Amino acid sequence: METNGVRPTPEQARSALADTEHIRTSAAALSATPWPNWFFITLTLYIAALPIIYGGVVADSDWLLPGPAWVGIMLAVTAAYGVLLAVAAKGWRNRTGVALRLDVLPKRVTVPLLVGLPVLVVGAAFAFRVTGRPVWLIAASLVSAAVSVGCHLTFARLHRKTS
Repeated sequence: METNGVRPTPEQARSALADTEHIRTSAAALSATPWPNWFFITLTLYIAALPIIYGGVVADSDWLLPGPAWVGIMLAVTAAYGVLLAVAAKGWRNRTGVALRLDVLPKRVTVPLLVGLPVLVVGAAFAFRVTGRPVWLIAASLVSAAVSVGCHLTFARLHRKTS
């Protein structure tokens, strides 16, 4: 809006502020949009595999594979996930012009997720180590996958509401 040295009217100022707020809201909605489907599937598989891999790492004796193999698998899977996360974030930024951000997502979902999933993965691995029963790892894997799907659906619903 050009003023040519003249102060805007109160109505023009309110209109400009409303436009600014609309742009801010739109940017927040775009950055809260769910991951691309291929990355959502990758993330779900990674989260589902993590309890089993971590269980193999902390097992007392070799369980299905030698201990160093589990550590190698953990490092390789985590590195691959990091690369795919970078590709998804770059693709999203190129497509929308907005960086992927977690701070615009509802805290009531992200905080329990960021606290609960590590507790679930580590807890299941140590329960497996103590009992020797892989059912702990399988249950944690299934719960982790369900949480990933639930979060994706929640974020998709959030995006539909705000856009």
